[in-house]
Amino acid sequence: MAYFTYILNSKMKERLYIGHTSVLDKRLKLHNEGHSISTKAFILWEIIYFEEFETKSEAMKREYALKRIKNKQTIYKIVIEKK
Repeated sequence: MAYFTYILNSKMKERLYIGHTSVLDKRLKLHNEGHSISTKAFILWEIIYFEEFETKSEAMKREYALKRIKNKQTIYKIVIEKK
């Protein structure tokens, strides 16, 4: 089973959300249906970036590392550089 760390971008407001999951497409659907308190105010979301990992622990560590970056421009730079 693969695990993912992902970055969402709100199409409605200038917001980013960083998370991890084992089912990327299903998780995006849940965000866009308003099932997450953290993201329901900023629906419609799109995945702008993801990384795949072998373990949940690795995905969580990467999520926390990205969340420690407080500057949105730095996050966008990471997304652009990885494409």
